[in-house]
Amino acid sequence: MEEYPRIPMEKTRKIIRRSVHTFLQNYHYFTTTAALLALPYSGSALLSQAFVPSSSSTLLPTLYFRLKALFQAAGFPPSSQFFSLLSLKISQTISSSVFALPFTLTFLLLAKASVIHFLNRPKHPSLPSFSSFISLYKPLLITYLSNSLLLLSANATAFTILFFAFNFLEEFGFSSPNFFFIFSAAGAVLYSIIIANALIICNLALVLSGMEGSGGYLAILKAFVLIRGRTSTGLSLAVPVNLVMAAIEALFHFRIVRAFHFPGKVTPDMGLEGMLIAFLYSILVVLDTIVSCIFFKSCKNGSLMEEEGRFYYRTEIAREDGDDHLQLKNIEEIP
Repeated sequence: MEEYPRIPMEKTRKIIRRSVHTFLQNYHYFTTTAALLALPYSGSALLSQAFVPSSSSTLLPTLYFRLKALFQAAGFPPSSQFFSLLSLKISQTISSSVFALPFTLTFLLLAKASVIHFLNRPKHPSLPSFSSFISLYKPLLITYLSNSLLLLSANATAFTILFFAFNFLEEFGFSSPNFFFIFSAAGAVLYSIIIANALIICNLALVLSGMEGSGGYLAILKAFVLIRGRTSTGLSLAVPVNLVMAAIEALFHFRIVRAFHFPGKVTPDMGLEGMLIAFLYSILVVLDTIVSCIFFKSCKNGSLMEEEGRFYYRTEIAREDGDDHLQLKNIEEIP
């Protein structure tokens, strides 16, 4: 008697292929309504990542020195390059997020709502109107704010683990530069794993809130249940999207930001080129949302099939009238 085998998760390649096919099949809607809604957010995100670190604003250096002082007060080694780099990256992320926050809470969520509504509605020849997906904005907004608290908790958890680990090692005499270098590398890997898993859950919760209309912590809990056993698939889906986003940001730096810092090289054509790069970024945001929706449907289908897998069958050899034959008996659901 054996349990029914677990249904395997859809492969990453198949999900990406289905996402690209869905995007191309409905190209006109995704490149007009959804991409244009995401365009203001894309422009603000590119500008924030390009100009906030090099601007004369006091927000970035203030955050950097406060975080560095906090790490030193917590007992982290002040000479560690890992915590200096971590302080800088967190400060840049917070500064850029604050700069783009108004556009994130409005245009980005509306763009995601338009994509989620389009993929979740029954097949209909007419395109959805703006009023048809505006109702999804509220659960998306509540879930996004809850996701921010979850990411804050994930960062706090990672820093707590690193705090105890480094203090434990220092108490046992592992204070040489070579040991600190090795443990800093291990800490970077641990921190990346924690944050990556938190981001996958947040992204799935955002899609779930639009698909099912339930926002807040309930969507996060459901996403946490759905993602169990499928984290590797979520990570492999996030890697190519983030790589392409980084490539577009690098292109914006190379074509727009670099020329902006040289007098005489700023031309009206740069504005048009910047808008084109921002539109490419918007298309990628839309495609990322499509990938998340298909991944959510795949997780949900896999979860339902695993529930059905609790029913298993028993094969017995029955003997009737001297002849052997196979008899299939259904066993009730396992508690």
